[in-house]
Amino acid sequence: MKVIITGGAGFIGSAVVRYAVRQLGWTVLNIDRLTYAGNLASLRDVENHPNYHFLKADICDRKVIAQSIADFEPDMIFHLAAESHVDRSLDEPAEFIQTNLVGTYSMLETTRKYWSTLSTEKKSRFRFHHVSTDEVYGSLGTTGLFTEETPYNPRSPYSASKAGSDHLVKAWFHSYGLPVIVTNCSNNYGPYHFPEKLIPLIILNALDRKPLPVYGKGDNIRDWLYVEDHVKAIVLAATQGIAGRTYNIGGQNERKNKDVVQIICDVLDKLRPSAEGSYRQLITFVEDRPGHDLRYAIDAHRIETELGWHAEETFESGIVKTIQWYLDNSWWWKPIREKKYAGQRLGI
Repeated sequence: MKVIITGGAGFIGSAVVRYAVRQLGWTVLNIDRLTYAGNLASLRDVENHPNYHFLKADICDRKVIAQSIADFEPDMIFHLAAESHVDRSLDEPAEFIQTNLVGTYSMLETTRKYWSTLSTEKKSRFRFHHVSTDEVYGSLGTTGLFTEETPYNPRSPYSASKAGSDHLVKAWFHSYGLPVIVTNCSNNYGPYHFPEKLIPLIILNALDRKPLPVYGKGDNIRDWLYVEDHVKAIVLAATQGIAGRTYNIGGQNERKNKDVVQIICDVLDKLRPSAEGSYRQLITFVEDRPGHDLRYAIDAHRIETELGWHAEETFESGIVKTIQWYLDNSWWWKPIREKKYAGQRLGI
């Protein structure tokens, strides 16, 4: 298999690249603009592998993207390049519209023109896999789950831009026959996660004995999905899923934000005890995020029953693995904290 992965230097994208190259033996072209969250250090394990290739490029540059697709001749394209942080979307929504909407359009058009040149057999096997988020569905109350039929109701510039990109992908399937797959996932966590997101932020702030910020009362609920479980679901959906279909991917690990922070503190108390006392002492409740959705929860019944995928990690097992990784790999996160992002509040 020859595959193009956009955004392959990001958190989820780099996990897909590592899995594709090392576990599957695929030949991969990683296309990434290397914005603040793009980090080639996340690919240190594969950077010298003969099956791995990297192109620094902007997905909005249709000429460069079209040429790279034509030259590489992929069997599939995994589209993960995106601006993804809600707080940053509140500060700079234009970046999200450009990358998530215009960039996705650029990928769809260049892919469609390449796909139209393929033989009938290669056309039928080709897939354009668009990786999206559960945030496009809006906010749930205390009960219920997001299914693939849940109406879209995005609440932030980020989720609105991803909702729009989902609609574009489906439109290219219905209008042009481009064989697409869309997956909407719940909150990912795991190694190589840029430390603006809740779990790595809390881990690293705790290690620095800085305040551990919890928005509002901490009662907002998210469904947590270990990133390596997500990667396996992505690959399964792309290789065995039905063209034009959406698959929701969730870990069935709902937790309140305040509980997530407390669990991290308790694990750190065991793995890296501090002479200054429990890390729970650092928990600080701060002003809530504007338009903060109450609850997300995924119904993964379709991908479980149709494709046989199941999350392997519980939140308890995955969070220990994640925290241990950050304890063991300061070489990766220290330069980020020193040069790119030191943990300051965004989106205010």
